[in-house]
Amino acid sequence: MEIALTILQVVSCLFLIIVVLLQSGKRSGLSGAISGAADTFMTHSKAVTWDAKFAKMTKWVGLGFVVLTLALNIMFASVS
Repeated sequence: MEIALTILQVVSCLFLIIVVLLQSGKRSGLSGAISGAADTFMTHSKAVTWDAKFAKMTKWVGLGFVVLTLALNIMFASVS
């Protein structure tokens, strides 16, 4: 059981790294702060973009990674 969860955690870790690296960078600086409000107001289809999908995937895979980490920590703490 521990081996299967460890393998699942490694796979989710690698997937989380890939999803984070595929996201585009956020604009920074004063020009990004000024034009950022216009972008969010004008874009109504934000939920269907790849960046939005990657952001949602990042949240869920990150949550799964944390749950797996806690489960493995509890399992290994009870063994020793």
